[in-house]
Amino acid sequence: MEGRRLKEPGRAVDFAAVSRNGQQLYLANLHHTYVPSDRRHRTKAEPAAVPPPQQRNDVAQFTPVRWRQLLLFRMPPNQGALKRRIAVPDTEMLTYCDTILREHAARHGWSKKLTNEVKRSLKLLHALQDTPGAKIHASDVLELPRIGGTALSTLEILAAADLLVDDRTLAVRHYFAKHTADLPPTMVNQLQTWLDVTIEGSRKAPRRRARHPQTAHLHILGMNPILRAWAEAGHQSLAEISRDDFTAALPAKGAHRNFAEQGFRALFRVLKARKVIFVDPTRGLPITPVNATVPLPQNTEAIRSALNSRDPAVALAVALVAFHAVTSPQLAAMQLTDIRDGRLTLQDRRFPLAGPVLIRLGAYLDHRAKTWPATCNTHLFINRKTAPRTTPVSRNFPWIAAQVKPQALREDRILQEIHSTGGDVRRIYDLFGLSITAALRYANTIEHPDLADGSVDRSRTNGAS
Repeated sequence: MEGRRLKEPGRAVDFAAVSRNGQQLYLANLHHTYVPSDRRHRTKAEPAAVPPPQQRNDVAQFTPVRWRQLLLFRMPPNQGALKRRIAVPDTEMLTYCDTILREHAARHGWSKKLTNEVKRSLKLLHALQDTPGAKIHASDVLELPRIGGTALSTLEILAAADLLVDDRTLAVRHYFAKHTADLPPTMVNQLQTWLDVTIEGSRKAPRRRARHPQTAHLHILGMNPILRAWAEAGHQSLAEISRDDFTAALPAKGAHRNFAEQGFRALFRVLKARKVIFVDPTRGLPITPVNATVPLPQNTEAIRSALNSRDPAVALAVALVAFHAVTSPQLAAMQLTDIRDGRLTLQDRRFPLAGPVLIRLGAYLDHRAKTWPATCNTHLFINRKTAPRTTPVSRNFPWIAAQVKPQALREDRILQEIHSTGGDVRRIYDLFGLSITAALRYANTIEHPDLADGSVDRSRTNGAS
């Protein structure tokens, strides 16, 4: 360009000189090395001015900008440019985040490696920002593993610093979009209304509480084949569905019939309340009863092997279920303070732990203290992912390593109790906190031909200690 050609070394561009024969234009935001004004005329003998320590450590509250830079198109980040951007000194935003990071890491017992990884991830996010100084979207944080960053811990720091815009989409919404992509637009809009009310609830009349996303997932699973059949038959709206259409489309039996019935009852009830349809075709129809399964005893050798597992978490979890029929959600939510003086408190029940459980509890607590000595997580069960934070483990921990299912193990324990007491329903009702219906489900196995001959093994606990 003319301006660069006429520019003298060490001097700024003379705009008057380069604009004599026309208007000199420049491309903005090109990558170049910026030399601060205090270094342009400083000799090598002159030391750089170093700010006082109190000025470097005193970090003011950072206020993010409220405007956003709109993009014409998005390009993948250039690795070379990205490395140069994260090598520059920290900005006010990064300095503020670094203070939050160090306080959070010290409070939660983070390792130096994890702290440095999060610090680098924050620099990557800052370098990739389209609007420097603005809040960061969670969807951008989730892309960090692709470029060598860490997502989960970075989300915690941004949330603690109040710099996170949580734009994550629930998995059930992705599932809904995938299974309704080929349906008529009117039908999709009606289903979207039902999904929003189901997940988020409704504060306007008729009010409705929000349901768990898994409930909506099961309803979509049951309704999807019927919705596609109606669309192929030419129906454009759910307002066209009659009672005969609904009863004819239901599966003959099985779990899919129950899922479909429950889903369409909820769907038409919401649409009728929102005056999207005129008639609820499911109103007044009898509900198909859910087929009850018969609890069966488990393999004794598999349970004994899991009880004697080398993994202390596996051994303790299996022992709590095998001896006290604790559920998987209760295990995940269990706190260290729930166990006092050899007794376990679960909601309104408090009972002494069995001897083999206490032995495995001591071994697990020693392992926990040795592996994560600085953790502030108060849950009894923690792992590598939850030790640096205060969240519970998933319901699958540690059952994948145990190779036994907690629900089947719990049923085996209750089944053993009902057979050893000769069908005492009140006993298992009080001991395990069951409802009357659930207790009768186990009591009915007393007359079962495969279990009435005493085939339930009651000697499992003999080799568990």
